[in-house]
Amino acid sequence: MNDLVFCSAHDLAFKMRERSVSASEVVDAFMAQIVRHNPTVNAIVTLDEERARLRAKEADTALAHGELWGPLHGVPFTLKDVLETEGVRTTSGFPPLGDYIPTVDAPVVARLRQAGGILLGKTNLPTLAGGNLTDNPIFGRTTNPRDLERTPGGSSGGSAAALLSDDPPGVRS
Repeated sequence: MNDLVFCSAHDLAFKMRERSVSASEVVDAFMAQIVRHNPTVNAIVTLDEERARLRAKEADTALAHGELWGPLHGVPFTLKDVLETEGVRTTSGFPPLGDYIPTVDAPVVARLRQAGGILLGKTNLPTLAGGNLTDNPIFGRTTNPRDLERTPGGSSGGSAAALLSDDPPGVRS
């Protein structure tokens, strides 16, 4: 099951269409990876677990009825916390936006959802996506999975850290 988190989006979509794996199993695998590693690296700052699991069940049901939502049917994704997501807090790591919950999706988010993708959550970033360290006053610092004394860099550091391989040297299980 853990191998699923290292598959490409294309491979995951194919496996789901051929029914060798369900969207629910894929979301479960990604959630397990997040639970295992995120406390150490702080890559995912807002998790939308309940809706992701519900959407995965809907994806499985749709596929069982011959409905295909699009090329990303059932494929989970995360987004940098600077992109507006309907019903999911979007802070940009900026305290005045700490409780901001958009009522619409940014165009790229809408397209990912229309293609059948399932939002898992939001990744950390520097305040207002500016800066060379992934650290902000709302969520704190994201660490580099390869060296916990360092950050993975600037604007997309949370996104980069979320891609960590299984049991990298810096992360202790």
